[in-house]
Amino acid sequence: MHEHTIHPLDECPPPGGFCRTHELNIQLLAALYAVSRVLSRSLDFNETLRDVLRVLHDEAGLNRGLISVLDPDSGKLNIHTIYSPEGPILDDSQYGPGEGIIGLVLEKPRTIKLTRVADEARFLNRGDVYQGELPFIAVPIKVGGDLKGVLAVQPELPEDGLLEERAQFVEMVANLIGQSLRLSMQVAQEKSSLLEERDLLRRTVRHQFGFDSMVGRSAVMRRVFDQARMVAKWNTTVLIRGETGTGKELIANAIHYNSPRARNALVKLNCAALPENLLESELFGHERGAFTGAVESRKGRFEQAHGGTLFLDEIGEVSAAFQAKMLRILQEGEFERVGGSKTIKVDVRIIAATHRDLETAVEMGDFREDLFYRLNVMPLFLPPLRERIEDIPEIARHLLTKIGSDQKRKLTLTDMANRRLANHDWPGNVRELENCLERAAVLSDDGQIDVDLIRFPSVRERSSPRPMRTVISTPQGDFLRGAVNPNSGAIPEIDIDDPNLSEKERVIAALEQAGWVQAKAARILGMTPRQIAYRIQTLNIEVKQF
Repeated sequence: MHEHTIHPLDECPPPGGFCRTHELNIQLLAALYAVSRVLSRSLDFNETLRDVLRVLHDEAGLNRGLISVLDPDSGKLNIHTIYSPEGPILDDSQYGPGEGIIGLVLEKPRTIKLTRVADEARFLNRGDVYQGELPFIAVPIKVGGDLKGVLAVQPELPEDGLLEERAQFVEMVANLIGQSLRLSMQVAQEKSSLLEERDLLRRTVRHQFGFDSMVGRSAVMRRVFDQARMVAKWNTTVLIRGETGTGKELIANAIHYNSPRARNALVKLNCAALPENLLESELFGHERGAFTGAVESRKGRFEQAHGGTLFLDEIGEVSAAFQAKMLRILQEGEFERVGGSKTIKVDVRIIAATHRDLETAVEMGDFREDLFYRLNVMPLFLPPLRERIEDIPEIARHLLTKIGSDQKRKLTLTDMANRRLANHDWPGNVRELENCLERAAVLSDDGQIDVDLIRFPSVRERSSPRPMRTVISTPQGDFLRGAVNPNSGAIPEIDIDDPNLSEKERVIAALEQAGWVQAKAARILGMTPRQIAYRIQTLNIEVKQF
C-alpha cells in the first residue's frame, strides 16, 4: 500500500502549493458547512446519507462516494449507499475483515489513503466503480469509539500533493456522520421505548376496560355488556341511561377501548359542570381575541377527539339554546370555533350519558326532540344496584381489591357484613358502595371488615327485619335457636335476627316460618323475591314442596 508523505507546516510547499492549499481549504470549508446542514435537516439516517455523498461530489470534488454499514449479526460491512452523478449504482456486496481496502478498515479502524488505486493489489474494485489512475480515501465511521461503518471517496484529480488535506476533510465528515448516527440511534431507541410503553398501556387499558373483566354476573348486566360489545364495533352514537353512580362512564370506556377507534383519544366532558358560555368554548374551541382572556387560539374537545371518541356526560343538563348548536355538529360533523368563521370538520364518535328521563324532558319542552332522536340511536340502560342485588358480593370483592391495593394491604369482608350490604337500598348505587367500603376499610385495624364497620350516612337504609322465632331445618336435622317454653306445647321458635345465625340458617328459618312460600319469606327478611331466590340458589337450599 502506498502512503503519501506529508510536508510539515514549517517546510516550504511545492511552487504554488500554498495557493492551491488555500483554495482547497476554502472549498472544503464550504463543503463541510453544506454537509452539516444536510445532516441537521433530518434524524433519518438513511435519508441523509445520499445527500451527504452528493455534497461531497458537487462541493468537494470527491466522487463515487460509498458508505458501508456494519451488520452486527454477521460482523461484515454491507454497502449502504453509492453516489454517482451518472445515476444510482446498485451494489449488495459485503466486506469481511481484511477483505479489500474497506475490509482493512474493518479489521483495524484507521484512515487509509491510496495515491493511485491501480497500484494497490489488495484493492477490490467490485462493480467496476472506481478509476485506476485516481487516488482513494477510506475512513472509519465511529459511534462512541465503536466502528459502525466506512466512508470511502475518490478524488476527481490525480495525486497533486493535497491528498492528506482531503483525507482530513473526509475524517471530519465521517465524524459528523457518526454524531448524526448516534443521535439517530438514540431517537430510534427512545421511539421504540415509547412505542413499547404505548402498546403496553393500550393492552393494560384494553384489559382493564374489557367486557370480560367487567364486574356483574346478573342477567340484566350480562345483557348490557352484550349490547355494548356489539355496538363497540361500529361508529354508532350511544346514549347511556341510568341513575347516578351506576357506572355509565365505565361502559363508555369499555365501548371506546374495544372499538376500532381505541388507538385515538377518548375525550370526556361533564356538560353539567360548566355554564353555557364556557361550555361552548370548551367543546368547540375559540380563536384568539374571541372574548376577554382569549389570548391565543385553542382547540375544543371535538377537535381533540378527532378520529376518536367524545364522551358527553350529563347531556340532559345542557340548555335549549346550546342543544341547537349540538344538533348541527351531530348531524353534519362540522362547526366553527367561538369567534371564528372557518368551518372545521371532524370525525368523532359520540357517547352521551344522562340520569334524566329524556322522554319526559322532551314532553315538557326542556329537551329538543330532534336532538333526543339523534343521540338515542343505540340506548343502553344501566339498572340501579338495588335491582341487581346478586352482583353486590362480586362488586364488593372487586372494590376491596382496589382499595386494598391503595392501602397496600389485604381487605376481607365477613358474612354478616355482606348480609348488611345486601339489605341496603343503595340510592347512590356503586359509587355509594365504594365509598361505604372505603370508609369501612379506613376504620378497620386488621383489614377485616365486619358488620359494625358498615355504616350508611343516608337515612334511606332499609329497615331491619322484625324479630321472629321459628324452627330451623337443615340437612343435618332440626335444631332450636332462641328461648323455648317446653310446657307450652307450641313449636319451638328462634330469633332469625340473631347475629349468631349463619345466612343459610336465617333463610331456612324464614322459609319455615312462611310455609316455604318464597314471597312471604322475602317479606319476613326484608328482601325482594329476587334477592331471596338468589340466596336459595347460592346457599344450595333444597326447597320443600307442599
